[in-house]
Amino acid sequence: MIFKFRIISDEVDDFLREIKIDSESSFYDLHEAILTSTGYKDDQMTSFFICDDDWEKEIEITLEDMGNNNSEEDTFVMKNVRLSELLEDEKQKLLYVFDPFAERVFFIELSEIITGKDLQHAICSRKEGNPPQQTIDFDAQMGNSATSTDLDENFYGDQDFDIDDFDPDGFNVGSEGNPYDDDRY
Repeated sequence: MIFKFRIISDEVDDFLREIKIDSESSFYDLHEAILTSTGYKDDQMTSFFICDDDWEKEIEITLEDMGNNNSEEDTFVMKNVRLSELLEDEKQKLLYVFDPFAERVFFIELSEIITGKDLQHAICSRKEGNPPQQTIDFDAQMGNSATSTDLDENFYGDQDFDIDDFDPDGFNVGSEGNPYDDDRY
């Protein structure tokens, strides 16, 4: 059986990949096919998430065993789990976290199940647009945002206020007195 996955990004409108892969392949094989189709390096702690129809995460499949042996939840490692073990229906939704530090993802849908055929290796059957940058350089991003923000001497407000304009308790109540001193309160 062949699974055909449609992969899109919420960062790049014209990005699309379709990958056909044998249903008996592992999640690691799908991971490698995604990296190959995007030109990404294999140097991030990626994960897949099986999602419900509203893209809510349900089951995580990690690249490496994260050592959660004391957890009551099952742990799944990409190399040890076949696609057919967790996927069985067309339109099944998955997230592929390709930049874990910035929590950036691809949205994946099992768009078609082709029965009666097998594939030796995954193939990218459709390739449109350029993928988003694999990782965000936080230092460069922070450097750019600090230089682009105009911070002058009035950034924090008017520097010419007079401290004597405020009463000693920090409230400017003027000549009316405190309205909460009234017997009604």
